[in-house]
Amino acid sequence: MGNGPQILAIDQGTTSSRAIVFDLGGSIVSTAQQELDQIYPQPGWVEHDPESIWNTTLAVCRQVINQAGNNIAAIGITNQRETVLLWDKVTGRPIHNAIVWQDRRTADRCETLRNAGHEADVSARTGLLLDPYFSATKLAWLLNHVPGARTRAERGELAAGTIDTFLLWRLTGGIVHATDATNASRTALFNIHDQMWDDTLLERFNIPAAMLPEVRDSVSDFGQTISEHFGRSIPILGMAGDQQAALIGQSCFLPGMLKSTYGTGAFAMLNTGTTPVTSTTRLLTTIAYRLDGIPTYALEGSLFIAGAALQWLRDELGVLENAAASETLAAAMPSNEGVYFVPAFTGLGAPHWDPHARGAVFGITRGTGANALTRAAIESVCYQTVDLLTAMSTDYPQKVHSIRVDGGMAENAWFMQFLADVTGAPIERPVVTETTALGAAGLAVLGAGLVDSIDALSQRWQCRNVYTPSMKESDRSRLFANWRRAVLATQAFAQLPKESHHDVPLA
Repeated sequence: MGNGPQILAIDQGTTSSRAIVFDLGGSIVSTAQQELDQIYPQPGWVEHDPESIWNTTLAVCRQVINQAGNNIAAIGITNQRETVLLWDKVTGRPIHNAIVWQDRRTADRCETLRNAGHEADVSARTGLLLDPYFSATKLAWLLNHVPGARTRAERGELAAGTIDTFLLWRLTGGIVHATDATNASRTALFNIHDQMWDDTLLERFNIPAAMLPEVRDSVSDFGQTISEHFGRSIPILGMAGDQQAALIGQSCFLPGMLKSTYGTGAFAMLNTGTTPVTSTTRLLTTIAYRLDGIPTYALEGSLFIAGAALQWLRDELGVLENAAASETLAAAMPSNEGVYFVPAFTGLGAPHWDPHARGAVFGITRGTGANALTRAAIESVCYQTVDLLTAMSTDYPQKVHSIRVDGGMAENAWFMQFLADVTGAPIERPVVTETTALGAAGLAVLGAGLVDSIDALSQRWQCRNVYTPSMKESDRSRLFANWRRAVLATQAFAQLPKESHHDVPLA
C-alpha cells in the first residue's frame, strides 16, 4: 500500500457508484463499486433514487479507505452529468427522484422552445442545444410537477444541483453548495463565455437563481468532509463532470487531442484550447476544465447508448450472459451478416439530436441469433463514433492522429480493432482505463499542491495497446453506408403519427 499520500476519487456514474484510491503515480491502490438501480416510470423516463446514490457512494468510499490504510490527502469528485435533483436546504432531503441525463420527458418542451426560435440564442450562450439531455428543462419540470416545489424554491427553501453538488452538500454536512465550471456548462443555464449563470436563460427556463450552486474552478477548495463519514475531515479539492474528468485522465491537455469514453453511453471530446469553437454540425461546445479562472474548451459528441445496448441484450433479452462474453460472440462471426442495430432507446444523440427516435434492428433473418445481435450492438457504437468524428472534422479541420479510449467497453479487444478499422484512426488504450476517476484524482492532486502543474499529470499516462486500422477503404465505406441507411430508416419511423406506432385492433 505504501505510506505516501493517496487520493480518493469518487466516480458516481449512471449505473454504479465507484470509489478508487490512487497513489501519486496514478496507480490504483484500492477500488470498490456498487450497482445503482435504474427507475423507469414511463417509456423514455429515467430516474435515480438520490438516497441510493448517496448510500452507495458513502459505502464504497468507506470500503476503499479501509483497504488503503487511510492515507487520503484529498478527494476528487466526478459524476454523471446533466442528471439533476432538488432538495430541502434545511433537512437535505430530496423532494423527488433525480432525473437522469438519459431522460426524455421534456422533449416536447424543448421542441416548443425550438419552434419559438430560442435555440440559436441558447447555443450562443451555452454551447449546447435545446434537448432534454440537458439540466434546464429537467429542473423546470421538477419545479412545475412536484407539488409546492416552485413556491418553495422562490422562497429560497430548496437547493438544486447536479450529482456532484448533491454529494458535496452531503459530504460537507450541508455547508457547501457548489459545483465546478464543467458541470455548470452542461445545464443550459451557464454562460460559457461570461463564466456565470445567465440571467436571460434563467428567465427563459423559469429557474430561480437562488437555488443554484456557486460555480468554482475545477481545482478549488470545495470544503471538507465532516468527520462522521470517514472518521476524520478530508479536503475536497477537485471536481469535474465525468467526460471532462476522462479527458484529464487521458492527459489530453493540448488542442487537437481526442478521447472517447465507452460506458453506458459514449462520449468523444476534443480539446480546442482556450478559444471556444462554435460547431456547425450540432456538436456541443463545452468547458473541458477551468483552472485559475481560465477555461479550456472542448468540442463534444454524445451518444446516449453504448454499453447500455449490451446490458439490454443481457438483462432484457437474455442472449448475453455478461458483457465480457460479447467479445467472444462477436469474434465468432466472419461478418455481421447484414444485421444493423440502431440503439436509439432514448433517442439519437449527436449529431442527429432526435429525441423521438427509438431503437431498431435491420437485416434480421430466421438464422439471426445471439452472435449477430451482439456483434451488431458493438458495431453500432463504432459507426456512431464515425458519425461524431465526421462532424468534428468539419468544425475542427486538423487531422485526428489517434483516439485515446477508456470506459468499460475498452476492455473488449474485438471492439477496439473494429473501432480502428471503421474510423481509420489508431486507437490507444491506456494502462489505467479508469481514466474518469484518474482525472478527478489528478485535479485533487493539483489542488493539494502535490504536483505543480497540469503538464506534470501528463507523465502519468501510459499506453497499453495500440490498435491500427487494417480494413479496406471499400469495406469501410460499404459498412458505413448501410449504417446510414439504418439510421435514416429509424428516423423515418419516428416521424409516423403516434397512433400509427400501435397495433390496430382486428375487427
